[in-house]
Amino acid sequence: MPTIKSSYLGNLRTTSTHVQSGKSLITDAPVDNNGKGEAFSPTDLVASALGACMVTIMGIVAARDGVELDGLDWEVTKVMQAAPRKISEIVITFFWEDPVADPSMIQKLKNAAKTCPVALSLDPEIKQTIHFNF
Repeated sequence: MPTIKSSYLGNLRTTSTHVQSGKSLITDAPVDNNGKGEAFSPTDLVASALGACMVTIMGIVAARDGVELDGLDWEVTKVMQAAPRKISEIVITFFWEDPVADPSMIQKLKNAAKTCPVALSLDPEIKQTIHFNF
């Protein structure tokens, strides 16, 4: 059974539905590539997936060790290359105002983030710049 079912809606817009949950999202081409930029672009989703995957794996590690990640936020910056048009860098900046006090746990969380499945799946030519503000 497929994981995702998708359709082209016209005008450079797509819709995708997660089969198991029934949740849907749309994509639009970005303004700088003939689109309206009214939704995530496909490359935005790739960049967003990196941050979400990092935090998901950090969450798994934290839960296993009895640590809460409450208050953990992050920002994603996607850098595009012109020719050929592709993602050249993804910058993830994490903010955690009240992190766990244990330095070894902090390191364990950072290591978990950097080895998440999306980070390991991206082409090595895509630079992953990760900042941990905690």
